[in-house]
Amino acid sequence: MSIKTGLGQDSHAFDVTNSKLLILGGVEFDHPQGLRGNSDADVILHSLTNAISSITGKNILGAKADALCQQGITDSTEYLKLALNDLDDWHIEHIAISIECLIPKISPKI
Repeated sequence: MSIKTGLGQDSHAFDVTNSKLLILGGVEFDHPQGLRGNSDADVILHSLTNAISSITGKNILGAKADALCQQGITDSTEYLKLALNDLDDWHIEHIAISIECLIPKISPKI
């Protein structure tokens, strides 16, 4: 059996100029600021998408995601779906996610 390990990372600053929703892992958080980005800027789903892309060698968060954003598709689950489709016969066995932030409090949503 062959095993591949992917590593993904992502970061976005808070967007102080707009009242965009804060979405982490597809979950909306009650916070006055969202994260800056063309999409919903979901750093958790972006990190997971990047980890899968590091396995498949097919970049999603670039031209493909930009094209979707231009079509009004800003939900990061759509980018993750593209990455998952690229896995072909590979199966995900384990995912570990580390989040570093002072705000918002994440534990109530876990």
